[in-house]
Amino acid sequence: MTIDVRPGAATRGPPRTIGEVPCDRCGRRATRAQARWPEGLICGICYHHALRTRGTCPHCGIDRLLPGRSGHGSHPICVTCAGIPADFHCARCGTEAEHYRKEICARCALRDDLTSLLLDDASDRQSMHQLIEALCTADRAESIHTWLRSDQVRSLLGRLAAGHISLTHAGLDTEPANNRTEHLRSLLVHHGLLPHRDPSLALFERWLDTKLEQITTDDIRRPIEQFARWHHLSRIRDRARAGRPTRGSVLHSKQGITEAIKFLTWLHDTHHRAITTCSQADVDSWLANGPTTRHIIRGFIVWAGKSRLCQDMVVERYRARTVPLLTQDQRLDWLRELLTGNSTTLPYRIAGILVLLYAQPLVKVAALRTTDVTGSPGELMLTLGKEPAPVPNPFASLLKAHLANRPNLRTGNHGQSPWLFPSYRTGQHLHPTTLSDRLRSHGISLIGARNAALRDLVSDAPPPVVAELLGYSHSATHRHATAAATPLRPIHHHTASRPIVPNRICTVTSIR
Repeated sequence: MTIDVRPGAATRGPPRTIGEVPCDRCGRRATRAQARWPEGLICGICYHHALRTRGTCPHCGIDRLLPGRSGHGSHPICVTCAGIPADFHCARCGTEAEHYRKEICARCALRDDLTSLLLDDASDRQSMHQLIEALCTADRAESIHTWLRSDQVRSLLGRLAAGHISLTHAGLDTEPANNRTEHLRSLLVHHGLLPHRDPSLALFERWLDTKLEQITTDDIRRPIEQFARWHHLSRIRDRARAGRPTRGSVLHSKQGITEAIKFLTWLHDTHHRAITTCSQADVDSWLANGPTTRHIIRGFIVWAGKSRLCQDMVVERYRARTVPLLTQDQRLDWLRELLTGNSTTLPYRIAGILVLLYAQPLVKVAALRTTDVTGSPGELMLTLGKEPAPVPNPFASLLKAHLANRPNLRTGNHGQSPWLFPSYRTGQHLHPTTLSDRLRSHGISLIGARNAALRDLVSDAPPPVVAELLGYSHSATHRHATAAATPLRPIHHHTASRPIVPNRICTVTSIR
C-alpha cells in the first residue's frame, strides 16, 4: 500500500496578475511595467527582487546594490555598470536601497513612523527610544511596516508609550492574550526591555488562577489547589529553571487537574463525600461509567495517597487497545518523500524526518537548538538524549542546508536565533502545533510514525542504548521492545521490510 502524499500549495500568497506587458527579464506578462532599464521593461516582481540584491559587483569590484544584469543576464551587476538611469541612494542616510517613501529607504521611513507613534506622548522616553532602535535594526524593515499597518498593533504601542499599559509582564497580562500582545512581548524580552519568562509557565499560572476561582466548594478547591500548586506547578517551574521545554508538561498538568476537578465534583454531588472519605469502590465506579480519559485521575489519586489525604487506592495505568503504527514500507516511503520530494518546504521536511528516523515528539523537535547539531565537516551529530546520535546522509546534507538558511531571521531576530526552527515571534521557536498541523496536512500519521520508528530502533539495538540516544525513559523503550517482539496488527496491514537504524541510512537508494 502506497502512502497518501498531499503536497502543499506550489505558490504562496495571492495569484499573480496576468497582463499584456511582457517583462524583458523573466518573460512574465504584467499589467504594467515597474521600470524601463537598458535591458528593457521590468515587471514589479523583478524590480523589487533586483533592489534587494546586494553583493560585490563582478565588473567594478564595489560592494553595493546589484539590480542590473550582465550582458548574458546571468550575473547581477551594479547600477553604474548596468547603465541604469536611476539613483537609489536614500536622501537621508545615504544607504543604497529601494526607495520606500519620498526618496528615503524603508528603514528611515520606519524610524519616522515609530518616532511619531511612540515618542510624541511617551511617559518613558528612554524605553521607547530603545524599542525604536530595536525595531529599526530589523534586517527587513518592510516586515515591521507590514506589522504596523494593523490598527490594533498601533493602538497597543500607543497605549504602551503613553503609560496606559505598564512596561512589565504584569502590564501586558492585562491585555487580551492574542498574537499581537505576545509578539510585542517577545520583542521586548528579546531586546532586554522585559526580563525573560517561560511563556508556557506564565499561561499555566494564569489558567490555574482562573480555574481555582471557579471552584466554590471548599472540599473540592482545597485538595485541587494543593495538587496543582505543590505537585504540578512546582515541577513545571523546576523544568523552566533548568531551561527544559515546559509545553508538554503544561498540557499534561491541565488535563490532570481538569479530570481531578470532575472526579471530586462527581464525588461531592453524587455521594456527598470528599477525597478524605473516598473509597476504592467510588474510584472504580467513576472509571467504569465514563470515557477512558477518566483514567487520568491516577496521578491525583497517587498524590492524594502519598499526601495522606485519603486511603491507598489503585488506579491502573490505561493501555490503549489499538496502537497507531505505520508499516516499515510506509515509513521508508515517507522518508524517501521527505528526503527527495517537494511536498513541503525544507524546515518541515527536517521536522518530519526527525519523527520518522529518531522517533522524536514534535514538542521536543520544535525546541531543538542549533547547538544540538555538532560534529566535524565529515560527520554530523545530533544531541537528542544523553549521548549524541549520528546523522546519516542524505539527511545530514539537508540539515546543513537548513542551518545555513533558517527562516524567520530577517525581522526581530536580527539574523540570529538559538533555535533550530525559529518562530516569526522574536526570540522563540516555532510552535509544535504549527509543525504538527503542516505535517498532518500532508498525510503523515505522526503517532504512527513515532511508534514505528521507536519499535524499529529497539529491535536493532538494546533498549537502554536507544533510551540514552533519543532521550526516552528506559521503561518506555522496554515497553516498545516488548511490543516489537510480539506481532501487532498495524492500522494499515502490509508486510514490513527489514528494519533499519539511522546510521545505516547512507544513501537514498539504501532506504528501500
